[in-house]
Amino acid sequence: MSKFKRWIILAIVSSALLLIVMDMTILYTALPSLTHDLGASASEKLWILNGYSLVMAGLLPAMGTLGDRLGYKKIFTLGLLVFSVASLTAAFSPVPLVLVAARVLLAVGASMMMPATLSIIRVTFTDDRERALAIGIWGSISSGGAGLGPIVGGLLLEHFWWGSVFLINLPIAIIALALTVIYVPQHAGNKDKKWDLIGSIQIMIAMVGLIYSIKEFARRDGSITFAIMGAVAGALALIIFIRRQNKSSSPLIDLSLFKITRFSTGFITALVGAFAQMGIQYIVTQRLQLVEGLTPLQAGLFTISIPAAALIAGPITGAVMHRFDVIRLKSLSLLIASLGMGIYLTQFNAGIAGQIVGLALLGAGLGAGMTAASHSIMNYAPSHKAGMAASIEEVAYEMGGASGIAIIGSMSALVYSLSMKIPSGLKVPAIVKDSLDEALLVAEGLPPQAAEALKEAGRTAFDHSFFIILAGVTVFLAAASLIVRLAGGRSKAHDLLKL
Repeated sequence: MSKFKRWIILAIVSSALLLIVMDMTILYTALPSLTHDLGASASEKLWILNGYSLVMAGLLPAMGTLGDRLGYKKIFTLGLLVFSVASLTAAFSPVPLVLVAARVLLAVGASMMMPATLSIIRVTFTDDRERALAIGIWGSISSGGAGLGPIVGGLLLEHFWWGSVFLINLPIAIIALALTVIYVPQHAGNKDKKWDLIGSIQIMIAMVGLIYSIKEFARRDGSITFAIMGAVAGALALIIFIRRQNKSSSPLIDLSLFKITRFSTGFITALVGAFAQMGIQYIVTQRLQLVEGLTPLQAGLFTISIPAAALIAGPITGAVMHRFDVIRLKSLSLLIASLGMGIYLTQFNAGIAGQIVGLALLGAGLGAGMTAASHSIMNYAPSHKAGMAASIEEVAYEMGGASGIAIIGSMSALVYSLSMKIPSGLKVPAIVKDSLDEALLVAEGLPPQAAEALKEAGRTAFDHSFFIILAGVTVFLAAASLIVRLAGGRSKAHDLLKL
C-alpha cells in the first residue's frame, strides 16, 4: 500500500473519530439553550449527555468483536450510516425523551465505528514508527477533538438553533462514507469469531445501574432506596459479566489482557484521563456561561487551550515514544494534568492568563496521556486480539467520559443543592436548589430586585460546589499518577506472558 493511501485512510478514520468525540462535548455549550427550549429538567439534562457515552461503552466490546468477525470496513461503513440517521433525528427532537433516544442511536453508530478506527490503523500501518505516529495523531484527536466540541457548538449557536450541533455531522459523515468506499481496503474478518451480545447487555446494565445510583443519590429529592437498588443491580450485573467472561472460550473482553502491566496501566490512564477531561470541560463550560455570563462561543473559545495543547502534545508524544519508558510517560502525563488543574483552581477568580496556563497544562497532560495509553494498549496486546484491544480502549474512554460527567455533574449538583441559600422573603419553588439553570429560569419571572438576589445566591452556590469538586479531581489525578507509577514498578515479566 502506498504511503499516500495510508495517510488518506488515517484522515478518513480520524474524521469519523472527530465526530464521535465531539458529540460527547458539543452539547456543553448548547445545553443552556437546549434546556430552556425543550424544558429539560436537571435529571433529563444529564441523561441527554450520558445516554450517548453509557450506551457506547456498553456496546463497544460487542462491536469490536463484531468488527473482527465481519471485517473492519463493513462495520465502519454501517456505523457511519447509523450515525448519520441518528444525527438527523437528534437535530429535530421535539421533546427531551426523543433527544435521549436519538443520542442512544448515535451511540450505536459510534460504537460500530470507534473500535474499527484503531483496528484499521493497526492493519494499515505495519511500520512500528509510522504506527506510533498514527496512533499519536489518533490520541490527540481523541482528546483534542473532545475539547473542540464546545467551540464548534458555540460557533454554531451564534447563528443557528441548538439542533445545528447535530446537523453538522451529516456532511462530514457523507464525505467520510464516500472516501471509505474508495480507499479503505476490505478486511475479510474471521467468521469463527463469536459475537457475545448478552455480555454486552450485561456490562451496559452494570454501568447504567451504577450511574443511575449516583444520580439518584445526588438528586435533591432522590430516593435512597432507588439509589441502593441501582447500585446493587449494577454490581450484580458486573459480577455476572466477569464470571461469564472468565468461563467463556471466546470472551467478549479477555480479562487476561489485564495481566500485562503496560496494557492495564494504559487502560487506567485512558479511564482517568477521559473521566477528568469530560467532567472538567462540562463543569467549566457551564460555569463560564451560567456564572460569568459568556456566550456559548465565548465559553468555547475560553477553553480552546485544552484541545490546542492536547493536539500538540499527542503527536509529539507519539513521535518520541520509542525513546522513553511508556509507564513513566503515562504517570508524568497525569501529574502534569493534575498540576494544570491545581493552577486553574488558584486562578479561576483571578486573571485570565493564569487560567489559560492551567487549562493548557491540563490539556497537554491529557493529550500525552491518551497517546501513551493508546500505544500501550494497542502494541502490547497480541495482534490477533487487535479488535478486542481497541474496543477495551474505547470502553475505557467512554466509561471514563460517562462516569466523569455523571459523577462530577451529580456531585456538583449535590454540593450546589446543599450550598444554595434562598434569600429571605423570596417565595420560589424548590427546584431552584436543583441546578443553577433552573434558578435562572425561575428568576426570569421575578421582579428585577428579587431576580438579581436569586441569581446571586445561585451563582455563589455554584462557585462553592465548583471549587470543591475540581479540588477533588486535582487530588484524584495526582493519586492516579502515583498508582500508575507504582504499578509499573512491579515485575515486567507480566508483559512477556503469552496470551
